[in-house]
Amino acid sequence: MSLRINHNANSLKAHRNLQKNSDEVSKSLERLSSGLRINRAGDGPAALVASEQMRTQIASIDQALRNSEVSVSMVQTAEGSLGELNSMLVGMRQLTIHAANEGANDAVMVEADQSEINNMLGAIDRIAGFTRFGTKKLLDGSNGVSGTAIGDDLQFVEATTKSKSSGTEGFEVKVKSLATQASLTGTVALTDAIIKSGERLTLSEGGKSASYTTQGQDTLDSAVRNFATAAKDAGMNVSIGQTATGTIQITHQKFGSAHGFEASSTTAGILSIQAGAFQAATQGKDLKGTIDGEATVGNGDTMMGITGNEKTDGLNIRFRGQLTGAADTDGFVSVGRVSVAQNSLAFQVGSGQGQVVKIALKDTAANQLGRGVDTVSNFGSLAEIDVRSGQGAADAMTVIDESINQVTTMRAELGSFQKNTLEVNIANMRTASENLVAAESNIRDVDMAQELANFTRNNLMMQSSAAMLAQANQIPRKVLRLLED
Repeated sequence: MSLRINHNANSLKAHRNLQKNSDEVSKSLERLSSGLRINRAGDGPAALVASEQMRTQIASIDQALRNSEVSVSMVQTAEGSLGELNSMLVGMRQLTIHAANEGANDAVMVEADQSEINNMLGAIDRIAGFTRFGTKKLLDGSNGVSGTAIGDDLQFVEATTKSKSSGTEGFEVKVKSLATQASLTGTVALTDAIIKSGERLTLSEGGKSASYTTQGQDTLDSAVRNFATAAKDAGMNVSIGQTATGTIQITHQKFGSAHGFEASSTTAGILSIQAGAFQAATQGKDLKGTIDGEATVGNGDTMMGITGNEKTDGLNIRFRGQLTGAADTDGFVSVGRVSVAQNSLAFQVGSGQGQVVKIALKDTAANQLGRGVDTVSNFGSLAEIDVRSGQGAADAMTVIDESINQVTTMRAELGSFQKNTLEVNIANMRTASENLVAAESNIRDVDMAQELANFTRNNLMMQSSAAMLAQANQIPRKVLRLLED
């Protein structure tokens, strides 16, 4: 073996191994103290990138989860107030039924019923205006979809969260064919001779039936009036009158192809073509047209934007006028415009862009409930009901029933939104967060048992390297012995 003093290769090797083992011990100490396998980019660049992406996604999901939980609280606040509205409407209907009992009521009692109803209407308006979540009003219509129709006999009915805002110019409404009502007109006049013979008139509509047999003292007017009364008492949605030639004319009160009726008469031509057999009315037609050039589905005198339409999905308008303008080359006549403002509540329930769900909260003020109901008293809304007459009380019941239907529909929509959208999303987000945390842990966290074994081994190797370095440094000293000799 040669002996050299300028370079000690064995010492350098031992020192290198000592440094290497010391570095490994330092890394093991850092991993054991932090619990992380990846403490810096140098510990694993690819693993660090994957881990940071997962951490970002976990943080976003956790925030989306908190968003959904807050959204549930908001929905519950709105639904609770709607529940109070429901209770008040039920109480209002009780008062209306009491007021309709004309045989036992006097003017003072009916006035008291109307006064209490007015107080309830004020309370309904207060609930609509004061229900808030934080500073955000919920039931005043500011968080729904609002619309305004511009044009004679054109009316905005409703829109959904999928309907788009129209801008200041609005959407142009064009109609190709008008809605009509089912009708039936006799071909033979109801003469005195036929009346005196005891003509039996029968009507069937919506699963209900009514009939009237003419009496000897009847006139044309009284016979038609008595037949109409029988139909009304049976709850039918028809109007019965007479033509200038003395024939009976029956018209369904609702527009469209979904509403029809049948009628029969003992004399052929009075109502039915064949004596004693039911004659179906001429079927009504649905409104046909477009909104901003997009196709619609007609339902009576209303038309709604088809599902999937870019701008008018769910937009519903009503038209009961006549086509007076010039038709375009396709036969459509412009009847006006409808402006739509989309202010639905939007909830960010996901961790990515565009993962938003919406729900519209309609205005529940008294002047917005019960609208669109045809009544003899011409009540435009719940706010206008007056029970101080028998007809008024009867019509008020119809308006209140529609109001109850509107409020319960809103409650059902909120309940469905909470259960099937928010709560399902919360459960999904929790599961996703758990899975991502577990995946991120597999990438970034250290296996403590394995790392402790590595630390023990590296520590022993460092001690061994230190001992061998000391031995390697002793080798050059042997040259001194040769020099001493």
